[in-house]
Parts: sequence; structure tokens; C-alpha cells
Amino acid sequence: MAQTEAKINMDTVIAQMVVEQGLATTVEVDKCRKALKKASEGTDLKQKSLVAVLISNGVVTKRQVERLKPLIEEQKSDRQIPGFQIIKKLGAGAMATVYLARQLSLDRMVAIKILPQKYMSNEQFVERFYAEGRAAAKLNHANIVGALDVGKAGDYHYFVMEYVEGRTVYDDIIEKSKFTEENALNVILQTATALEHAHKAGFIHRDVKPKNIMITSESEVKLADMGLARAVSDREAAEQEQGKAFGTPYYISPEQIRGEIDVDFRADIYSLGATFYHMVTGQVPFDGANPSAVMHKHLKSELVAPDHINPDLSSGIGEVIEVCMAKDRNKRYNNTTDLLEDLQAMARGEPPMQAREKFDLSTLSALEEGGTHVASAANAQVIKPPVIIIAKPSLAEQPLFWVAFVGWLIALIILILWIAL
Repeated sequence: MAQTEAKINMDTVIAQMVVEQGLATTVEVDKCRKALKKASEGTDLKQKSLVAVLISNGVVTKRQVERLKPLIEEQKSDRQIPGFQIIKKLGAGAMATVYLARQLSLDRMVAIKILPQKYMSNEQFVERFYAEGRAAAKLNHANIVGALDVGKAGDYHYFVMEYVEGRTVYDDIIEKSKFTEENALNVILQTATALEHAHKAGFIHRDVKPKNIMITSESEVKLADMGLARAVSDREAAEQEQGKAFGTPYYISPEQIRGEIDVDFRADIYSLGATFYHMVTGQVPFDGANPSAVMHKHLKSELVAPDHINPDLSSGIGEVIEVCMAKDRNKRYNNTTDLLEDLQAMARGEPPMQAREKFDLSTLSALEEGGTHVASAANAQVIKPPVIIIAKPSLAEQPLFWVAFVGWLIALIILILWIAL
């Protein structure tokens, strides 16, 4: 009985893998399944597997199956986490594979992230994997994907988290090109609320981007993937990471690129601003031929104002984004709470006063330094030098007037005397 169940489970894994790798269609695999079932009913083919049927029917080759074996074994191991029934793969990245699973004890759906075998012997990757679980566990907030468990099953490290049924902001950008201002503001406001909670708890996310922001079917936003999260107070980790750029090139802050040791919450504010920019313009803030070129632009290139790309944007949106993305972090929002105040004000239809105060201070600073050009966050403005108006003297104040007047007076006296004589 147990052997039969194991065979069925393995057939399920194989069928899914063959389709995922593009070696066959779902229809072709289903035909082979039906053929296997029909044949087994008439003869003793209990030992025959779906793989054998797929090969004999010409759907896949032996060589293709050989190449799949390591992946199949990984899938097989992934499905042996005590207390959970793996249902399907949700996605895979460079650092982990995520599965949809049922937690048997509570009969609820969860997401399980599993560290790939190739990283098992890398202590740094394993520690970062567990650090993600610990960080997420300390952040209990409605707008942050919740952590449920982290552990090891056999040779595999796993992290169980809340399952969010929905889509990512990145998915919506791909589908719609860009968000409406109202929808983008709603998503960014909820994400900023999540970041405020994390920052107050002493954590910086360090990888805020469209792919890490989930939107549920009820339009609730969930900040995901704490894989790069780090406690601000963790000096040892900061020193180990000094000089290394952790983050995603399209959204990474300048100080992260430089590998500075004292990266803080303002790095998340920059990345959130870059995400906001992408959402309302349909374009990343800086693009390039490779990650290095993109990061160089984050450091050196002037940002094209978002309302220059999307003229329909209100000036407030542009102001907030550009303050978030100031290259000098001291010119960004002082904290996430200040950013939230501006976002909430705009949601009420009011101007972002915190951002405008930043503009005013920047303008004043530039004038004090003797500069005549000041780049405002909303638009590049030119501060004209003071205009000195020289008033023309009145007629009575001009010397020629008096010369003419005296001459006229003498002529008048001569005329009077001539008439008298």
C-alpha cells in the first residue's frame, strides 16, 4: 500500500516536472497516464512507471529523463516535510523554491520556501535563510507576510510562511504597463506602513521592489521576502557585508551600492521611491546594458522627473518620489513616519508638506552657497539672480535741465530789457 502511494506521488512529481520543463504538454502527459491505467487493469504492470510509458510513447527520451533526475530527486525530498502536504510549486528563484502546501494540523494553506541543495554546504546562505525566518517572525503586521515556522527536514532547510493568494506589483506592471495614480498611492501607502513597523522594530528590508510586494484579491498589500533583512544594530553582519552591494540593481540605494557599513532605513525609502516611480511611469528609474551600468546611474545620473514621463501625474507624486530617491540620504525623508504623513495627505487630496519643506530647505541652502541653479524634486527649477532695478532720475534731477533752464532765464531777461528800452 505504502509502495503504491509512493509510486503515485512520484508519478505526480514526474508529470509536473516534465510539463514545467516544457518537454511535454499536459494533454500528452494525461494520455500517458490513461494508457498506464488502462494497461495495468488488464495485465500485471504494477512495476511499470509513468516515466516508462512517457518514453515508450515517444513523449520524452531517456536522455531527457536522465537530465531531470536531479530535479526529480530534489522535488521528491522537498515533499517530505513532516506535518505538511506539498501541493504544487509556486515559483523558484536563485535563492529558494516556494511551494504551496497544506498544514495538516490546522488544515490551512501555507507557503513553504526551501533552500536548494546546492546551497546546503554554504554556511552563509544557510544562516541568511534562517535569519529571514527570525526577522519575519519578529514582525507581526497585517501588511507583512507572516512567518510560521523554520527548520530542517532531512537534508533540507525550510521556512513556512503565510500563503498570500494574489499577485505581485510586478505582475500588474507587466500586464497594465503602469498603475493609475490612485491605485499606486494605495499600494505604496500600505507598503510604507509595513516598512514603518519593520523600522520601528529595528529591521531594514534592503530589497523593496515590485516582485516583493503582494496584492491580495481583497486589495490588501503584503510585503514579502525578508531574505536580505537585517537588524540595524547588527554591527557584526554590517562589517562582514561592508563593500558588497546587497539588493536589486533597478531599485537599490546609492549607499547599498557603495557597500557602506551604516546602511539604515533610508535605503528602504529610496527603494520604495524607485518602486513608486516604476509603478506610475511604467519605467524603471535607471536602465542600462547590465547591472553594473544601472547601479552606476543610481550613483551619478540625474533622475528624470516622473511627471516628465507621465504628464498626467500630480505634482505631489513627483515631489514625494524625488525626495525618496535623493542620492544624498540626508535629503530624503527623515523617517518612514514622515513619508507616511505625506502619503496620507495626498490620499486626502492635500499637498505633501514634508516633501515641500525639503524642497524649500534645498533651495535656501543653494542660495546660501551662491548657486543660481537648484534642482527641485518635482521639477528642475532655475532660481534667477536678484534683479537690480535702477530708476531713471526725474527731469529735475538731471544737470542738463538746469543748464537749459538758466539759459532760458537769461534770454527772457534780455528780451524784457530790450522791450523796455
